[in-house]
Amino acid sequence: MTIRMFEVVSFLIENTVEKMGENLTSVILLVTTSILTFGYFSKQIYIELQPPDKTLKYPPHIPSSIPFLGHAIAFGKSPIAFLENAYENFTMMGKTFTYLLGSDAATLMFNSKNEDLNAEDVYSRFTTPIFGKGVAFDVPNPIFLEQKKMLKTGLNIAHFKQHVKIIEQETKDYFTRWGDSGEKNLYEALSELIILTASSCLHGKEIRSMLDEKVAQLYADLDGGFSHAAWLLPGWLPLPSFRRRDRAHVEIKNIFYKVIQRRRASGEREDDILQTLLESTYKTGQPLTDSEIAGMLIGLLLAGQHTSSTTSSWLGFFLSRDRALQDRCYAEQKAVCGEDLPPLEYDQLKDLTLLDRCLKETLRLRPPIMTMIRMARSPQTVAGYSIPAGHQVCVSPTVNHRLTDTWMERLDFNPDRYLEENPAAGEKFAYVPFGAANLELFQPSPFVIAHFTL
Repeated sequence: MTIRMFEVVSFLIENTVEKMGENLTSVILLVTTSILTFGYFSKQIYIELQPPDKTLKYPPHIPSSIPFLGHAIAFGKSPIAFLENAYENFTMMGKTFTYLLGSDAATLMFNSKNEDLNAEDVYSRFTTPIFGKGVAFDVPNPIFLEQKKMLKTGLNIAHFKQHVKIIEQETKDYFTRWGDSGEKNLYEALSELIILTASSCLHGKEIRSMLDEKVAQLYADLDGGFSHAAWLLPGWLPLPSFRRRDRAHVEIKNIFYKVIQRRRASGEREDDILQTLLESTYKTGQPLTDSEIAGMLIGLLLAGQHTSSTTSSWLGFFLSRDRALQDRCYAEQKAVCGEDLPPLEYDQLKDLTLLDRCLKETLRLRPPIMTMIRMARSPQTVAGYSIPAGHQVCVSPTVNHRLTDTWMERLDFNPDRYLEENPAAGEKFAYVPFGAANLELFQPSPFVIAHFTL
């Protein structure tokens, strides 16, 4: 049967190529689709020929009548609703996904070792074209951990205190151009603003000074690489978004190379992340290459930009629907900072407790990471079920933050819920907006609240 299928695919390719002539892109897309289809059916035949292990209990499976695509269309239309209705595993683009819903099930992912539930196997193929080779998920996990440690060295309290002033000034400069009233796309505006603030805080003054509209567009093209297409399709396909991503990667790296070389040649020392990376070494004593530094700078910017712009926009959306809550946040800011709202200090942030609860509730309903994925390299067991090697094991913070048995009035935006007893408080992984890690997220929200009514 497999041989016959291969013959049919070959016949279709030959006939279609003759009709397409010199249209190389169409030919490549056709061949890719055919190969993927052939691979899917071959895999299904192989699975059917393998006798199931009757001693193991596998997670319930949601059947789909659509070959290869499986549940990709239903998932793409409304992933949150799909997952809430499907406490099981399903097939998408020929791959099997097993979701761990609920705090107890999520423990498997957060307590597992990388060699068992692996991140690189999932993320490397669509992050490497963005960040570049030799960094992040393109390297073995121990090397990646060393690189993250280098970045953390430059992200300390002393720097955070400086960042507050930088963010406030960038925010004031940006919104001054808006005038007193009008209508703007908040997500687009905050995405632009946070590129500026992140570059000022994380990259240093040389790179920030080069950040004009053209460079901002390059960042946008690079950011476009984080898409469903990039996740599901081979990265070498000649899609327009992939071409823009690859071109932007080269151009941004060239900008960084020039800045790195000038900094090295000048001998000057600046108190910024770039300087931290220039002086960092691996455990072996080997310094970072210019390519590694550039890739880590790209990763640092885009990772922070994604979380901050998404969260800031949703926070603005929720506040815009509740004028009374806006007024409470504004009154709190005046009470903490002063009636005339002088420049904000880092140490005052902890006293903006209502704003903190608003941010926390925003991260509950709209966490910036909808799904975390790991590849099962070895069989896993959770809640009495056996997950075979090869499954993509997932945790969705968005869904876990809305489970009816954990959160009361789960769909309501209610910042004051954290003042009361909540069932989620006793569950370790009921609230995981950034996974198991605790991250400090600082954004321009206090400055927007101080100057605008949404």
